[in-house]
Amino acid sequence: MDHKKVANEIVDAVGKDNFAAAAHCATRLRLVIKDEGKIKQDALDNNDDVKGTFKTNGQYQIIIGPGDVNNVYDELIKIANVSPVSTEELKDLAQDNKKFNPIMAFIKLLSDIFVPIIPALVAGGLLMALNNFLTSEGLFGPKALVETLPAIKGLSAMIQLMSAAPFIFMPILVGISAAKRFGANQYLGAALAMIMVSPDLVANHNWDIFGLAVSQNNYYYQVIPVLAAVYILSVIEKFLHKKLPSAVDFTFTPLISLMVTGFLTFVVVGPVMRLLSDGITDGIVFIYGALGFVGTGIFGLLYSPIVLTGLHQSFPAIETQLISAFTQNHTGYGDFIFVVASMANVAQGAATFGIFALTKNKKMKGLSSSATVSALLGITEPALFGVNLKYKFPFFCALIGSGVAAALAGFMHVIAVSLGSAGFLGFLSINATSIPAYLLCEVVSFIVAFSLTYLYGKKNSAKMAAIDGVGAPSTNDDVTSTPVITDTDKIVMAPVSGVATDLSEVNDDVFSSKLMGEGGAIVPTDNNIYAPIAGTLTVVYETKHAYGIKGDDGIEVLIHLGIDTVNLKGEFFETNVTQGQHVNVGDQLGSFDINKVAAADYDTTVITAVTNTTDFNNVARLGNGDIQHGDQFVIVTP
Repeated sequence: MDHKKVANEIVDAVGKDNFAAAAHCATRLRLVIKDEGKIKQDALDNNDDVKGTFKTNGQYQIIIGPGDVNNVYDELIKIANVSPVSTEELKDLAQDNKKFNPIMAFIKLLSDIFVPIIPALVAGGLLMALNNFLTSEGLFGPKALVETLPAIKGLSAMIQLMSAAPFIFMPILVGISAAKRFGANQYLGAALAMIMVSPDLVANHNWDIFGLAVSQNNYYYQVIPVLAAVYILSVIEKFLHKKLPSAVDFTFTPLISLMVTGFLTFVVVGPVMRLLSDGITDGIVFIYGALGFVGTGIFGLLYSPIVLTGLHQSFPAIETQLISAFTQNHTGYGDFIFVVASMANVAQGAATFGIFALTKNKKMKGLSSSATVSALLGITEPALFGVNLKYKFPFFCALIGSGVAAALAGFMHVIAVSLGSAGFLGFLSINATSIPAYLLCEVVSFIVAFSLTYLYGKKNSAKMAAIDGVGAPSTNDDVTSTPVITDTDKIVMAPVSGVATDLSEVNDDVFSSKLMGEGGAIVPTDNNIYAPIAGTLTVVYETKHAYGIKGDDGIEVLIHLGIDTVNLKGEFFETNVTQGQHVNVGDQLGSFDINKVAAADYDTTVITAVTNTTDFNNVARLGNGDIQHGDQFVIVTP
């Protein structure tokens, strides 16, 4: 492929001045276009070097293929004079270009800020839970452990200090993360938050500034005030970077930004945002107190549908306020949202387990078993999208189980004192005296959801026939349709252990439409990735999420780890190989932490595509259901 020629053809078709931003992943150019109506679509459709185009989430994507897309991209940004951006930055630009619903945009903003700091809050919360074990009366007898065993008092005091710190100084964590999200200097964001929690601030004292009494409010535990303050900081900083000459920008932009924002924070922003923050928290607590177990029951019924909309991404901001109010002075009710989320997750896992118990389809058994475990540990996407929503009735059975268990939890006043894994392991985040009640509610959630799913499935043979594939047209999943392997056929092995599925079921239009070629997909149960053929590595991306291999026998294979995981920029991925290296079948290429990738809301499906499918008479998937790396997976007929 003449990369410069292809880049010129794409620029001519799109329009040199029509590019708002450009990035690329392992297979395609990802573009944000100013006016898609100006694109000469026929020119791209008739270009032999362009495998296809499509639009998604505000991006116009042009499929080039592994090994070539990066070279075409390098030429394109030079020809079109467009600044290169990361895929994550492009995603944000695309969202701005689409003019998203402001409510959804705000929710995404909160998610972007809070997800990175959750590990610190989880660590502090679990330490808090550990200290609760040591100091709670009646948990291990009439006296607390610290009273029964005075020798551990010092340890308890140290744990209390460590557990409180992430919450007391949470504004600093929020300041760093918010500054990054708003495009400000992260260290200035941290410095502003440090000012807001300075020990020198004295409650009920004022500064006299030219006759203006400015309260010395301390913003320990606060979230909303620091978010507003850092946003103002980002606006001022960006303005000064544009206006000040470079000779003084480095010195005076940080000074002016911090001083002006600090003044505005203590005079106006902080007090107003603190009232708003306290009002939100008080309002939620009031609703919880007024409706009691009825309110938590309704919330339990609605939680999983809320997850489908993405609105749950805003909950950490509310939960941190509830936890802070409780841990700071033991006011309010603590974090009941976490408890409801745990009931909902366990219920979805139980419904999926009901399908596992009912189905005779080997593939569905494999998928439902792994999805059940994932949901019980707090990650419900495989259960929701892979099983329950697909067949509908398990989803609604889970809603009932979640509602019943959440109502019971509300009746027993079960609360969390920290964030954590919203599933069976969530007991670590629960107030120590409520742990038995929490576990009881989880069991109720599981039993109700599982029983309803199982009984409904038993009584509705037509539903189960659809799941089991009885009477359905033959597919590659059927034993009778498995291709016969001859001596001339070539075999691509499974690169990872998991549950095999068809490319058409992959949640990515490029792969599901087989524009990149025929092949197969695997929902992984293991972190390690192995070479499916012997050959030379033509592609090993810096982001470690994709590999291209040109086989010794002429097969060209792309192994793509997850969907849109290029946005993770290599986080959670490791590689053992380099481009140009020769590998044999079964050599380990690398690994990725499927649990952490899933927790970051990315699909972990591993795709194996034969990118030169048109060079062969036939390419078909062999693997059915559970599969181990090294098993025969795809047959290639010359």
